[in-house]
Amino acid sequence: MLHLQCLLCTFSCMWVLCSAQSDPVIQLRLAGEKRKHYEGRVEVLYNGEWGTVCDDDFSIYAARVVCRQLGFVDAESWLPSAKYGRGEGRIWLDNVHCTGGEKSLAQCESNGFGVSDCKHSEDVGVVCTQKRIPGFQFIQNQAGSDESVTVQVEDVRIRATYSHRKRIPITEGFLEVKDGGKWRQICNEDWTEMNSKVICGMYGFPGEKRFNTRPYKLLAKRRKKNYWGFSVNCTGNEADLSDCKLGREIQLKGNSTCEQGMPVVVSCIPGRAFAPSVSIGFRKAYRMEQPLVRLRGGAMIGEGRVEVLKNGQWGTVCDDNWNIRAATVVCRELGFGSAKEALTGARLGQGIGPVHMNEVKCSGFEKSLTECHFNRDALGCSHEEDAAVRCNVPAMGFHNRLRLSGGRNPYEGRVEVLGERNGSLVWGTVCSDSWGTMEAMVVCRQLGLGFASHAFQETWYWEGDSSADAVVMSGVRCSGTELTLDQCLHHGKHILCPKGGGRFAAGVSCTQTAPDLVLNAQVVEQTTYLEDRPMYALQCAHEERCLSSTADNADASSYRRLLRFSSQIHNNGQSDFRPRAAHHSWIWHECHRHYHSMEVFTHYDLLSLNGTKVAEGHKASFCLEDTYCDEGIQKRYECANFGAQGITVGCWDTYRHDIDCQWIDITDVKPGDYILQVVINPNYEVAESDYTNNIMKCRSRYDGQRIWTYNCHIGGTLSSETEETFPGLLTNKLSHR
Repeated sequence: MLHLQCLLCTFSCMWVLCSAQSDPVIQLRLAGEKRKHYEGRVEVLYNGEWGTVCDDDFSIYAARVVCRQLGFVDAESWLPSAKYGRGEGRIWLDNVHCTGGEKSLAQCESNGFGVSDCKHSEDVGVVCTQKRIPGFQFIQNQAGSDESVTVQVEDVRIRATYSHRKRIPITEGFLEVKDGGKWRQICNEDWTEMNSKVICGMYGFPGEKRFNTRPYKLLAKRRKKNYWGFSVNCTGNEADLSDCKLGREIQLKGNSTCEQGMPVVVSCIPGRAFAPSVSIGFRKAYRMEQPLVRLRGGAMIGEGRVEVLKNGQWGTVCDDNWNIRAATVVCRELGFGSAKEALTGARLGQGIGPVHMNEVKCSGFEKSLTECHFNRDALGCSHEEDAAVRCNVPAMGFHNRLRLSGGRNPYEGRVEVLGERNGSLVWGTVCSDSWGTMEAMVVCRQLGLGFASHAFQETWYWEGDSSADAVVMSGVRCSGTELTLDQCLHHGKHILCPKGGGRFAAGVSCTQTAPDLVLNAQVVEQTTYLEDRPMYALQCAHEERCLSSTADNADASSYRRLLRFSSQIHNNGQSDFRPRAAHHSWIWHECHRHYHSMEVFTHYDLLSLNGTKVAEGHKASFCLEDTYCDEGIQKRYECANFGAQGITVGCWDTYRHDIDCQWIDITDVKPGDYILQVVINPNYEVAESDYTNNIMKCRSRYDGQRIWTYNCHIGGTLSSETEETFPGLLTNKLSHR
């Protein structure tokens, strides 16, 4: 009897031991509404049935276990209360307690499978980091779960053939995916043009094109093949391969795999900005007429606030329902790839003018955003809700030809370029003669570092690489729209740099955000009037050069006729507008008893209809401050004698019509029709995210006694056809060169 008890005891101990060692086998997936592949509602497959997890006692440690089980490196956050929608079926786990080190959610403490007092309104969701665990077998962990498994691989690449490898950008080659730490080809038996379109979009190209298959067949025969075990099923409107569904499983039979086909080859059309030449594919893909959509306020090419043209006027898009699909339509329309991000809440600065579109809904196959369904009524939409995009752009290798050296951080330093000397490529400096904000802007964009915050003409305080001290580039003049410093005007092989390089080499500092000053055109239009003022009352203004040159010889008892108006200058950007000069270098004006933080802050000009200047005003910034701010924004700048000067984001500075120099001296102007022009920050002294909106033009009629100002417009707000009636408005050029 004792022997039998011992035997039973042994069996029961073994059973306890086994059960302790083998946790239930479960599979996980992320599901739900409005999500990306690395986030969603946590769903568990147990006993052949999918169910959810309750948010009670859930923690970031549990989220980490979930994410790692799904093949992601870590978790970013977790979300309670069915943020990704309510699931269906059983709530498999409740009161989950994890330490974070468990290999599976099944190893964490809980009430046990199926024991829960929760409702689906408490379903938990997680957000994982996008980085994947190298070598993780994603498909094997998800296959068989259901038909809607998406493609999850570690990496994707277009591998150019040897003859195409030196071409930039790489637009054609074998497609390879990295899974389980190895690069593998995909069998083309089930491959479609829609799959290729998605791949091209990921690599910054708006579409795919046909190609000659013969050379690829010959290459494929000679190469050792290592196929991936699945086909891919994209509809064509996905922004990324990870949004596509997994197709059928491919039978891996060594050299006999994919007998009816060959490895997938993808060929893409580059967008206008990246096309090596105007090819047939390029002409077919792009319409050259006035664009209906544009991007504004972004630091990099392929990013910005989305603006659309309607009835000759540019306006913004409200972010209600704004998503990656609509963003991808915009990106492809503009000659980029699919969208990386659909941004909301005026993340790339606020626009001006009307909000043209709201509640945009795209299928993803539209040629233009204007073809998508949308609500024309944008009631309740303010510019705080302006939609923006970041698009995939081709890898052009621009950053390999330029570097910053000697700075305290990666965002600043002496500019060094790869130039040719005696037939070989060497690193060297850029001559700082004429070096300014526009040139610095191009450098920061080329390196992917955002906007320029400063352009330096002396860099003696930065320890650069002494082997790169020689000047290899001089005479650089940029318009600000170029993608690389090479594209700017510059001297050729004959370098001309009187001061030399070394301590006078060009330098930059870059920043992720920039201010954006915009003048309120309506305020100018509503406050314009004439005043005749005696010369003796204008002594200080005369001293500050605020009168026309004929005032130099005017009698003290004579009068000057002044065209006066108020100016209200908003900062619609993403960072505060600060004068470039520090406190110690501001100029004190004894007559007016104030400091000038920027000697030239605005230009006020009266032009003839053909653009010739007939009268001018000049305005220094004697006090840049927050006069008023949008609701909920605190004022930060107040001059108060020698206080900090600047304009906070969301605030505006008002120069009233009744203060000195807030005018144009039109004493010598004959009656007639004119253009009133105001330009803020005319010398580009301070970097901004958009200079096109720094200029304002109005039509003016002067009859010798009275003046009428009407039809005031900010630069870049009208279609190119409309703006032809305002010379220079489109380009923000002060004069025709």
